[in-house]
Amino acid sequence: MWILYAFGSAFFAGITAILAKIGIKNVDSNLATAIRTIVILIFSWFMVFIVGSFNTMVNLTTKTLVFLILSGISTGMSWLCYFKALQLGNVNKVTPIDKSSTILTMILAMIFLGESITLFKVISIILIGIGTYLMIERKDDNKQEKDNKWLIFAFGSAIFASLTSILGKVGIEGVESNLGTAIRTIVVLIMAWLVVFVTKKQGEIKSVDKKSWKFLLLSGLTTGLSWLCYYKALQDGQASIVVPIDKLSILVTIAFSYIILKERLKKKSIMGLILIVIGTLLLLI
Repeated sequence: MWILYAFGSAFFAGITAILAKIGIKNVDSNLATAIRTIVILIFSWFMVFIVGSFNTMVNLTTKTLVFLILSGISTGMSWLCYFKALQLGNVNKVTPIDKSSTILTMILAMIFLGESITLFKVISIILIGIGTYLMIERKDDNKQEKDNKWLIFAFGSAIFASLTSILGKVGIEGVESNLGTAIRTIVVLIMAWLVVFVTKKQGEIKSVDKKSWKFLLLSGLTTGLSWLCYYKALQDGQASIVVPIDKLSILVTIAFSYIILKERLKKKSIMGLILIVIGTLLLLI
């Protein structure tokens, strides 16, 4: 069952990237992240009350709270980097780098969580690594893409995403997954708005147009759905398998970026995408 939740997470995460890309077009990326997080917070706590896990808060241990908070901080850092990268670069360039966090997550899961090392996992790491490299090759030379700042933010997103998975896995061991997600979201919300006020972008909320509001709110909703599926899968399954499946969201993202954003892939990038998918599917064997 946890595998189905992992695939659900991938689907909603894939849609999120496209909705967010459209939503942050005319909005500061940090402000956009903060606005989206409000929606996720409301949605996640709504689910807590729906499943009736609110009363279990009294059973939370100090260790669980610490790791949930650390996971929330790393999530916030990953988001801030990811949406800044999306604002600066093409979706089909940023997404593969963000998804490369799969490799680091599998390695960390083997080291810190004691998850087994198998031949298929080793082959998967190699295939995903090669595939990611092929996909981050330049596909055009337009003026925007000459600015390599997006590359730095994309790699930052991947690193923090990996830490999030490991810290989250430890943190949700002693808590119902929906409650764990809701607690983490509080941390992300505080962090996101702190960055907004530090950078003095709060005044720009008045100038956010209706289209941006709509897509930011929708991206917040799909992120919430993705999170709920992801941490339920992470709670019941192996992090080294759940994370790669979640990263298959790249298929959804690339498909929608082609249809909606008119972003194209060259043959080398298509080959890289195929290798990433094959490497991920090998983990299910």
